[in-house]
Amino acid sequence: MRSATRLLALSTAALLTGGLAACSSSASAGDEAEGSADFTPVTIEHALGSTTIESKPERVATVNWANHEVPLALGVVPVGMAAANFGDDDGDGLLPWVSDRLEELDAEVPVLFDETDGIDFEAVADTDPDVILAGYSGLTQEDYDTLSEIAPVVAYPEGPWATPWREVIEMNAAGMGMAAEGEELVASIEQDIADTLAEYPQLEGTSTMFMTHVDTTDLSEVSFYTPFDTRSAFFEDLGLTTPASVEAASTDPEQFSGTVSAEQVDVFDDVDVIVTYGDQALVDALNADPLLSQIPAVQSGAIVLLPDTPLGTAANPTPLAISWVLEDYVSMLAEAADKGR
Repeated sequence: MRSATRLLALSTAALLTGGLAACSSSASAGDEAEGSADFTPVTIEHALGSTTIESKPERVATVNWANHEVPLALGVVPVGMAAANFGDDDGDGLLPWVSDRLEELDAEVPVLFDETDGIDFEAVADTDPDVILAGYSGLTQEDYDTLSEIAPVVAYPEGPWATPWREVIEMNAAGMGMAAEGEELVASIEQDIADTLAEYPQLEGTSTMFMTHVDTTDLSEVSFYTPFDTRSAFFEDLGLTTPASVEAASTDPEQFSGTVSAEQVDVFDDVDVIVTYGDQALVDALNADPLLSQIPAVQSGAIVLLPDTPLGTAANPTPLAISWVLEDYVSMLAEAADKGR
């Protein structure tokens, strides 16, 4: 049920393609001038307005979750980006796949914006960006307007926190004047997924539900992520299917989670596999509950438990995290699928 890829409103038929660009700080003044001279302005339509990039951005800043992964994947080190506020197990503000990429690029850690209490507009302004990328974000109109006073802003195409990973790449890459390179990145990740899935044919068609964080002290409801949430939408990329029961309970595209009373738990008879955050204590609680223990996936033990580590964080697909977690995640799903058949 992932929404179709949106077409960007581009004011040119062909964008500049010059290979994966290096960090702007390493470019000579002559190279920068030549790149700007060859650049054709691009206009990007998004949910909060329309943004025109007049010249090739040299200083790229990003806000909110994961947007920095697009420039990094394309070889561009942002001047500033949001610090990781979920899944950062060592407290350095970086998720491991981001650290790995910075090391590959032999780059220093950019300025990290603390977004614990929202966007730090002053810190963003201090990095003096040419463009601000937020293709996957929760920007309000007020946030967007304030950021736009600093630099052109690329916001999400449709709704907050709902941009599929392909569109995150497409939107942000276009904002950098690297649309063609973004398409190549999407194709590369798709090939990585296909190569990995070829080893696990049992996943094809497996009905899978992503339960939200479960409170074991209150099991009166079953909560789940709808197909509009990027975690559940990623199942489609992995050959999995959305249970009809979840589809039926997911009618509002602006709702990323839903609930069903435990008294109606029999509707989940079509769930082969459950994915959720937790540990064995959660499994024990589900098995001990007189209602939830009736779910076939619970009875068969076909439950993928995502830990409170970067592995669990990477279940929300982002441009660098997908390949980092793919083998582990898919093998966990395949093990559960074997139990659920």
